[in-house]
Amino acid sequence: MKQKHIILRTTQSATRDPFLGALSQVRTVESVAAGLTVEVGEIEPRRVSAVTRDSSILAVAPAIPMSLIEPLDVKKNVRATAQTVAWGIKAVGADTSPFTGSGVVVAVLDTGIDASHPAFAGVQIIEQDFTGEGNGDPHGHGTHCAGTIFGRATNNTRIGVAPGVEKALIGKVLGQNGGGSSDQIVSAIQWAGQNGANVISMSLGMDFPGFVKQLIGQGYPAELATSYALEGYRANVQLFERLAALIRIQGSFSQATILIAAAGNESQRDVNPDFEISVSPPAVSEGIVSVAALGESTQGFIVAPFSNTGANISGPGVKILSAKPGGGFAQMSGTSMATPHVAGVAALWAEKIMKTGLLTPATLMAKLVASGTETGLKVGFDPADVGTGMARAPQV
Repeated sequence: MKQKHIILRTTQSATRDPFLGALSQVRTVESVAAGLTVEVGEIEPRRVSAVTRDSSILAVAPAIPMSLIEPLDVKKNVRATAQTVAWGIKAVGADTSPFTGSGVVVAVLDTGIDASHPAFAGVQIIEQDFTGEGNGDPHGHGTHCAGTIFGRATNNTRIGVAPGVEKALIGKVLGQNGGGSSDQIVSAIQWAGQNGANVISMSLGMDFPGFVKQLIGQGYPAELATSYALEGYRANVQLFERLAALIRIQGSFSQATILIAAAGNESQRDVNPDFEISVSPPAVSEGIVSVAALGESTQGFIVAPFSNTGANISGPGVKILSAKPGGGFAQMSGTSMATPHVAGVAALWAEKIMKTGLLTPATLMAKLVASGTETGLKVGFDPADVGTGMARAPQV
């Protein structure tokens, strides 16, 4: 039985594997700068090992379900409080930074955006739909995340970490129900890179249970479906790692790009302190900056009970106020909300680096991760839960 697979191929080799005849309805997204293509087509699982023998192929993985990192405590139509700067903006020091993200291109791969929201006035927004639903954001998750990264002040309230960003790439990779597929994510990453993204923000994760259910629905016995899903999980992690590595190499010669992704919301420390889940894919992949969520308390910042452990760095992720489709604000919690804070901070660091030297992926990633600080965290936190600590914007 054929399954949809993603093939990551370098265009530098003229070799063509005869088994690629097993592909049908192949979709190619070319990256001239990287010498790379992403091909999506049907392959029988038993043919995969043969396909990988082609020297031009860097990775092969089945397309598996992806979903947004479901936010918690969602409140719509929230009125801004007396504060004129959202607490997350202050927590990362964006309100006191001399940088705004000017000259930096950011990409948000999510549920789309309501480009007409006042928070995005003056931003050149380039939209690309990978779901087949068309542009726009009936869901609201993508609009909220975009608002946190580069939203302008609305109703006298600042919600954006990097409000000086002039160009944003919005890849709609998750549909109205919050679902998508890894082939859409990979294609969107390539699209964002081609269009000059310096920072790519992804508040999404792999839907392993959904993949198992999908295979069972196709007639696979439960045991075989689980085994195949595990192999697909491993192959997708490897594919994202290799894609991140290629983007990093490309950035050494052209524009610098880094990938930032949410750690996931599966932990339940409020039920049991030991109920901690590790960072989920694609954030767990080497070369992607994974983000944990922190909240406020009277004794300092605390790890959100839902935040997965083992992330590289942390950001504000509890009761985050940001843009809502149709205008106004919504409040959400999750590592989905922490990720755009860190992406915004990355944009500020990118601007600083560009003004003082050469921007490379290695430099930007190093500055971003090193900006994390444990200062202000409640005493007694587990270092594994926060990475380097709360991301901080450059101050000079």
